[in-house]
Order: sequence, then C-alpha cells, then structure tokens
Amino acid sequence: MGLSIAEIRDRTIRARHLMQRSRNQHFAVGAFNIDNQETLEAICRAAAKLSAPVLVEVSDGECESLGGMQNVRDMVDNYRIKYGVEMYINLDHAPTVESCKRGIDAGFEFIHIDISQANHDASREEIIAATKEVVEYAKFTGALVESEPHYFGGSSAAHTETIDYEEIKKTFSTPESSKDFVERTSIDTFAAAIGNLHGKYPVPKVLDLDLLRSIREAIDCQISLHGGSDTPLHFFEEAAKIGVSKININSDLRYAFRTTLDKVLRDNPDEIAVYKIMPQVYDAVQTVVEEKINAFGSAGKAVL
Repeated sequence: MGLSIAEIRDRTIRARHLMQRSRNQHFAVGAFNIDNQETLEAICRAAAKLSAPVLVEVSDGECESLGGMQNVRDMVDNYRIKYGVEMYINLDHAPTVESCKRGIDAGFEFIHIDISQANHDASREEIIAATKEVVEYAKFTGALVESEPHYFGGSSAAHTETIDYEEIKKTFSTPESSKDFVERTSIDTFAAAIGNLHGKYPVPKVLDLDLLRSIREAIDCQISLHGGSDTPLHFFEEAAKIGVSKININSDLRYAFRTTLDKVLRDNPDEIAVYKIMPQVYDAVQTVVEEKINAFGSAGKAVL
C-alpha cells in the first residue's frame, strides 16, 4: 500500500509526542517483537483492552520472515485500524546503516541502529559514525533513532546457564560515557545497560536502579531498556518512574507462544485445521503483553 511522506511525518510526530508523554507522565511504552501474525494479533488485543500505546518491533530476520519491511508496514497498519490502537513500528537491532535507511524509507517511526550486533568488536568511533549517518538520514521523515555505544549481551533465547553478573557489569553503561555518546550522535533514545540482558535465564535479572537514576540525570534524551524478558516486574515499575520511556520484550512472548502451541498440538492430535486451536495461543501471548503493560504504567495512556 505504501504511505505518503506527509503520512509518515504525521506518524513520526505522533510517535515523538508519545515519547514526550511517557517522560512527563512517568510510564514506559512496551516494545514487543513479532515474528508471526498471531503474535501481532495478541499484542493488538492487549493494547485495545488496556487502551495502551504499543510499539511493534522487528529485527532484520523477523522482518524477512514476514515478507519484508513494506509488508510489515502494511500489516501493522491494517491491525492498527482493525483494533483502533495507538501502535508504531520499531526496527530492532538493525546491524547496518543500509537496513536503517530502508526502515526509514518504509515509514518505520522508530529505528534502532546496532552496528555491534553484526560486529561485536566494532569500535566506539565506528558505532558513532554509523549512528550519526542514520540520525542525519532520519531527519527526512522524523523517525526516532536509538543506539548504544557497545555490544549488548545475551540473545533472544531460553538460556540454561546462570547470569555471570561480574562479567555483565563490565558492559554496564556509565553516566559519563552515556552523556558523551548522546551528545556526539544526537540520538533520540539511548539504550542503557544496567543489568538488563537479552533472553530468558534460570534466575531472574537484577537491574541497577541507582545507576539508571545517574544516567537519567546525565542525559536529556529518551532511555530504553532492552532484554526485558524474565525481569521481576517491580524493576519495570521503578524504571518507568525514574524516566525510562521504552522497554523491549521478546523472549517472554516467544516462550508463551511456543509452549502453548506445543500443548494445544499435543491435546488435539487429530486437528489439522491449526487455526481452530490457535485462540489458546493468542490468549497466552496476550496475557504476557497485558502483564507488561500494567507494570510499565502505560494502561490507559493511548491517544488516538
């Protein structure tokens, strides 16, 4: 279908207003990854039920599995209209400048440039240079750009190993480094590392909220938290009050989807029309999304 430049700019203005509201009203917006249409459906149901604004996000791989950026744009727009929700798209952990530019051209309102995903040893200067290029390109549509100065640990999987926090602390953000990075790149959103970690682990994650407060005081832009899955909800409640505007959730959704799907397939071995047993899967994923929305404080915050 495609959007006009005027329509894209209108969407990005609305997205910027949402981020401003999140800061002023001390709530965080849930950014939920999708790699299938069923998960998108569950997110929309939760957002409609709770009148909450949401971000739907896709990595390069997830985007490819859904037919490309333009198809994701059209699909999200169709569901946004169907459910009457405030919903935007974030390109998550885009590993190249070119990928970010394609997302901007497709009308994504949020763009996360993450050079270190493709090259864990990327230097700070390489990351800054790539981020600045995306920030400059995004001015055409007004898309919000997010970045971080180094590799962020973990992966969107169910891990069996425990968390080595002594190692993880070596990658924590610092107020001084965060301030320097934000000032040199002019990004809209800084992805902070304070104990948040991608994936699910055998033990709950622990966030350094005192460090988060120090980072919040040091920078003026929005703050995001990646790796929100498997985190005790009270950390999210406090993070939103401190000034986090965006929290990413992926593995918790995938785990709910996969485990529930496995169960309904086992319970219905003779049913070959799979769509007939999918409502239980929708419900399981929707429950997770609702739980996060309530913890983030974004219920009732949608503006249509």
